[in-house]
This record gives sequence, C-alpha cells and structure tokens, in this order.
Amino acid sequence: MLVVEVSEMAPIAVALCLASALSYAAAAVLQERLADRSTTVLLRTSSWWVAIGLNGGGAALHVVALRYGPLSLVQPLGVITLVLAVALGAWTTRRAVTRSEWHGIGLTVAGLGGIMVLAGSAGDIGVLSGGQLIGLLLVAAALLTALGGWSTVPGASGLWAAAAAGVAFGVSSALTQTVAVHISGQGIGALRHPFVALAAIAIGVLAGVGLFFAQRSYRAGLAAPVAVVALANPVAAATIGLVLLGERIVGGTVGIAMAGLSAFAAVLGVALLSRVRADETPTEATGRLQAELAEADAATNPGG
Repeated sequence: MLVVEVSEMAPIAVALCLASALSYAAAAVLQERLADRSTTVLLRTSSWWVAIGLNGGGAALHVVALRYGPLSLVQPLGVITLVLAVALGAWTTRRAVTRSEWHGIGLTVAGLGGIMVLAGSAGDIGVLSGGQLIGLLLVAAALLTALGGWSTVPGASGLWAAAAAGVAFGVSSALTQTVAVHISGQGIGALRHPFVALAAIAIGVLAGVGLFFAQRSYRAGLAAPVAVVALANPVAAATIGLVLLGERIVGGTVGIAMAGLSAFAAVLGVALLSRVRADETPTEATGRLQAELAEADAATNPGG
C-alpha cells in the first residue's frame, strides 16, 4: 500500500472542504426545486445545468482537499453541506429555519462530528491496491443495486435513493484519493497503469450514479435527503479507510462505542429532518409547490 506523509496541510483541506460544501449546498437547493421534473425537462432547464456546474465545482474542490488530508478527515466535513443547504433553502424561500430543522441538523452534525473526531489515521494517506480496488467495486456495485432496487418499490421512501447517492459519493472519494496520490507522485503518466485508469473511470461512473440517485431523492424534500447523503457518504468512506487503508477508530473499544453513539445521534437527526416536510400544512405545501413550479417554468422558458 502506497502512503503519502501528511504534515501541517490539514487546515488547507478543511478550507477546501468548506468551499466544496457551499457549492454542493447551492446545487442541492436547485436540484430539490426541480425534483419532480422529468429528465427531458431537466435537460432544457438552465437552473439544472447551473446545479450540475456547482456539483462539478464542489467535486473539484473535494478532489484537491483529498490531496491535503486523509479520507477520514475530509469526508465527514461534508456534513457542513447539510447546514448550508437548509439555510440556503430557507433563505431563498423567504422563511425561517424551523425549530425541528435546527434540532435535526444539530443531532446530525453532532453525530457526524463525533465520528470525525474518533476516526483517525496513522498519519499517512493510504491508497488502494489493484486487488482492493476490484473487490471494492464489486461490493459497491452490489450495494448500489440493492439500494436502488429498494428505492423503486412502490411507496418506498426517497431516502433509499439518498443512501445510494451517499454510498456512490463515498466510494468515489476513496477512488479519487487513490488516483490523486498516484498522479501527484508519478504525473499524468500514472493513468497508464491499468488499475489507476480503472479507478479514474469508476470515479466518473460513480459520480454520475450518485447524481442520479440524489436527484431522485429530492422528491422527499431537501433537508432529509441531504442529511442521509451526508451520513452515508462519510460512513462509506470511513469504512473503506478502516478496512482497506489502515485508518483506525481512536480510543479502542471506548472509541468504537462512542462512534456507535455518534452514528445513532446522526440517525435520529435524519429521522427528525425526514418529518419536516410531512409536518407541512396543506396550505404550506401548496404554496411551496406553486413557487417551485413557477420558478421551473420561468427557467425553462426564459423568454415567456
């Protein structure tokens, strides 16, 4: 396993993660407003392409962050996207963030913060070997197929799709770290190595799959899907780090127990956020839908 020393570059990784989270949050707000549009309509909607651009910008910043910090540090910071997305969503619809939303955000952020503190590394950035890469892709394909199948069951929660998106993004981050480290050490010629090239291709495929599932998940609202993606993403990435890259849970058995409690708190936060839209009154829901439809129509027909 190839490793790269991590020195005092963590603050750079954190700053890049903050910028990435802001870009992702803005994209999520746009995507949630277009959640009920068909693919054909989306392709003709300018705000959809803006969201794609913002997602691309967030991904690029995330890639650079992985060069300056380990996966277990960079990935959990994505939870900031949740706070920013809910705040931006409320601001753009001229409403206040509700108490339930703040409580859900607080639990989710606290839980993921605990995971971030407890998930450490041996001071190195590890990358996947060829055998590990193949095994990871097979497991990821099976898991995404299962989650995607559950999300299409009639009456199923859109949060299954959000979980699939989070897993796709988390695995993509692990692969991105591997490719970034190889290119940093060997230059662009590293892509001539078969397993590095395979990882690069898989990154693009997983990013597209994650975007597809995320768009589908926003039919369940904004806060809950973003929270599920924010939870599934670092859990998937941390699992890869712990199992394959030599990272570890700080504190031994006690640390594992605390990580479990942190994960439980994050799940409670997601559950609370998933109730926010369900608690809307008919008048609130109608007003929200009318505003979203008007904005989507205006974006589709700017001259109208």
